[in-house]
Amino acid sequence: MSNLIVVKRKGFQMLHELEGMDLKGTYIVVTKCRAGYPTTSIVKADNPYKVFSRYIKGAILNISFLNENLNYSFTVYARQGKKVWMSPELAKDITVGDINDGAQMIKTSLYSHEQYKAVGAKTWASKVFVKN
Repeated sequence: MSNLIVVKRKGFQMLHELEGMDLKGTYIVVTKCRAGYPTTSIVKADNPYKVFSRYIKGAILNISFLNENLNYSFTVYARQGKKVWMSPELAKDITVGDINDGAQMIKTSLYSHEQYKAVGAKTWASKVFVKN
């Protein structure tokens, strides 16, 4: 994913790319419910962004891809407070609207005016980590 543009900032880390892996399959999603405790869901999807877009963004704590061949899961998104870890496979599809829609994501390290400026993001449909 050499076409990603990431402005270095505190609290945000890009995870390693899952090179050559088909990401169509089963995902394990941990979200925070209204009562405040974590809940786990298992979702089938074509890619990590389709899983990410199904949930209220601020409620997602972790998304992991379950590789059924290796019987092992790979984290594609994780959030703890303001800190965020994200895989390039998910980052390439994230839009400004995904981050700006709702008060929870604005408070995380994903929200960065410098990042938006670096990729030329002008609307909510603009990609956050890919040149627009």
